[in-house]
Amino acid sequence: MIVAGKTYDLLLKNGTAWTPGGPVQTDLGITDGRFAGLGTGADAGETIDCTGLTILPGVIDSQVHFREPGLEEKEDLESGSRAAVLGGVTAVFEMPNTKPNTDSAEAIAYKLSRARDRMWCDHAFYVGATAANAESLGELERLPGTAGVKIFMGASTGDLLVSDDGALARVLAHGRRRVAIHAEDEPRMQARMGERIEGDPSSHPVWRDDESAILATRRILALARAARRPIHVLHITTPAELDLLSQNKDIATCEVTPQHLTLAGEEAYPRLGSYAQMNPPIRSGAHRDGLWHWLNQGVADVLGSDHAPHTIAEKAKPYPASPSGMPGVQTLLPLMLNHVAEGRLSLQRLIELTSSGPQRVFGLTAKGRIAVGYDADVTIVDLKAQWTIEDSWLASRCGWSPFTGMKITGKPVATIIRGRQVMREGQLADEAKGRPIRFDSADW
Repeated sequence: MIVAGKTYDLLLKNGTAWTPGGPVQTDLGITDGRFAGLGTGADAGETIDCTGLTILPGVIDSQVHFREPGLEEKEDLESGSRAAVLGGVTAVFEMPNTKPNTDSAEAIAYKLSRARDRMWCDHAFYVGATAANAESLGELERLPGTAGVKIFMGASTGDLLVSDDGALARVLAHGRRRVAIHAEDEPRMQARMGERIEGDPSSHPVWRDDESAILATRRILALARAARRPIHVLHITTPAELDLLSQNKDIATCEVTPQHLTLAGEEAYPRLGSYAQMNPPIRSGAHRDGLWHWLNQGVADVLGSDHAPHTIAEKAKPYPASPSGMPGVQTLLPLMLNHVAEGRLSLQRLIELTSSGPQRVFGLTAKGRIAVGYDADVTIVDLKAQWTIEDSWLASRCGWSPFTGMKITGKPVATIIRGRQVMREGQLADEAKGRPIRFDSADW
């Protein structure tokens, strides 16, 4: 509770804070970067008036591609994390398909060194699984600042690929932490290359069809069960996968993305062309509606942006020469706040997907909730703000978004990380001071 007469470093006053018990009209006292008291009647060195605003636990995006090292023309750790905090995101898990791949202790250390005093948000880095490093993954996943192991079952951006069952079994046999999976079946996609139509990105989901996703998910579930290894299946695009995963919650968690919940292929490909191209693909409106059904059945555990930027020049190439991927870390929360405003999900469910869900699934230490002793990470939002996503607001180096021009209800107005204001009303702090995320040793 707030202690009368006590002076905190920072006091968030008069807001509606979403605590583990639900929304509470209260003040939040913060000292030494952690929540130190909830209540009223205290003083602080600094006070922020949150009247009319809603204070969420800090939003965690557990799948981003910030492209550094090697692909900095698309994005880098500074620009990607700047986009994150402008969009209300307090922490990210960054993916390993860089150049070179993040597949060794040296590569993890190199990324952490490049992130220091450049990344605006807290962060952890995935190590990419390969046939060559399978036996060392048990040690690599325990390195400080490591989010865990990532497996690409189907080829995407970069050359990380583990597609055959023997190599997958070896990867799953080494280590204990939950393994993140890109589940598309590479042999099936290789056999279906002829389904791609030159200049027609709407053929992308025909090539990388439902069965490519379902087959891979079915395979990895069987392998995970044999290895007794928990897995996390990323960016689900088909209702059938969520139905399957609902029957395997003892071994598998899963993620959905805002773009698959927002875009429908019938509209997206004619309007956006190859800018709608990503892996796994944007599918039909019926698929999108099916994802919402299973989301509201509680099956999805987390929401990730799969922020995967490419330059405008690259995306303008005719399909299939155009690369797959779209930016999304900055628009993750605005899109979902708009879905809340339109009644598609509750604010409580959004918090589960972006804060308490990632904490539970990945074992983050002292993050994911507004509670005394936890890191003082909060995302302050104006649920009633009506605004339009414009290019001038975007910070990603790629310079575009599939959601430019979209009218939104609900806006992040401040991002506070470990008690430090990093973004307020679109203005950044003077310095980037993101830190590596810590993980509970019990998960290892």
